[in-house]
Amino acid sequence: MRPIDMHCDTVLRLMEDKENIGLYKNDLSVDIEKLKRANSLAQFFAIWVDIKSERDPMEICLEMIDKFYVEMDKNSQEIAIATNYEDIIRNDREGKISAVLAIEEGAAIKGELYNLRNFYRLGVRAITLTWNEVNEIGYSNFYEEYRDRGLTDFGREVVYEMNRLGMLIDVSHLSDQGFYDVSKESTKPFIASHSNSRTIKEHSRNLTDDMIKILSNSGGVMGICFERDFLGDTENARVEDMVKHIKHIKKIGGIDVIALGSDFDGSHPNCEINNIGEIEKLAYALKDNGFSDDEIDKIFFKNALRVIKDVL
Repeated sequence: MRPIDMHCDTVLRLMEDKENIGLYKNDLSVDIEKLKRANSLAQFFAIWVDIKSERDPMEICLEMIDKFYVEMDKNSQEIAIATNYEDIIRNDREGKISAVLAIEEGAAIKGELYNLRNFYRLGVRAITLTWNEVNEIGYSNFYEEYRDRGLTDFGREVVYEMNRLGMLIDVSHLSDQGFYDVSKESTKPFIASHSNSRTIKEHSRNLTDDMIKILSNSGGVMGICFERDFLGDTENARVEDMVKHIKHIKKIGGIDVIALGSDFDGSHPNCEINNIGEIEKLAYALKDNGFSDDEIDKIFFKNALRVIKDVL
């Protein structure tokens, strides 16, 4: 069991006190010590951009990417950036955890494909097309009035260019119609990095059964999210609710569409899995619910690794 977690907001937390908080050891849900405890193969690090901020979204993004690289340099014996499947395999052979760089908010490219290409050159390999606001690419599912609004013309260009470059298109947060537009326009598998089942928990951030089927047929994956509001109706994010979602998603889309997308350091803190170092709690629960070792491996890393190999 070598977890690949497709979403955390740890870099944002590091930025809150960037002179004193580092990636090796901290009080957050993700650090290198906890990743090692989990025997992690790779961790996706999201660069979240708040477009309501008065600052330029690209400037925010670049400053956070710099912090990411500062931490990579400081901890180069333990962790290294990975931009493709081969990097992950090489890093693992060298005893290093792989860090995959992602942007959570397509507004960071400011409506220009050359900015997208420059972020690719900086090592970004996944982009969540929208967060909770409208941007040049498309619409968020946060507002009900936007759920039937799809990709813009520029959004379609972004999909084509991300396909060409070899970048993961992430539809978590995107409007329902935007999801369907991506499924039609993308020629490569795409992901929902941190989303659950809308049938199990009615929430706009989760995927409908139809979406799960389409995502599965595309060869993509959805990362099970540990945010309590996307799981159930309790104050805590319970492992038993994660298992409910996984069982349903398996029934609808098959085992090959399920991955992990914790949303650690970006979600409510009341989670039975307190940090990435406790991820084995989910594996034990799945085992107790009749999942085979191979199925658990697929959920924990094999499915995500397959998509990385296919796309990046």
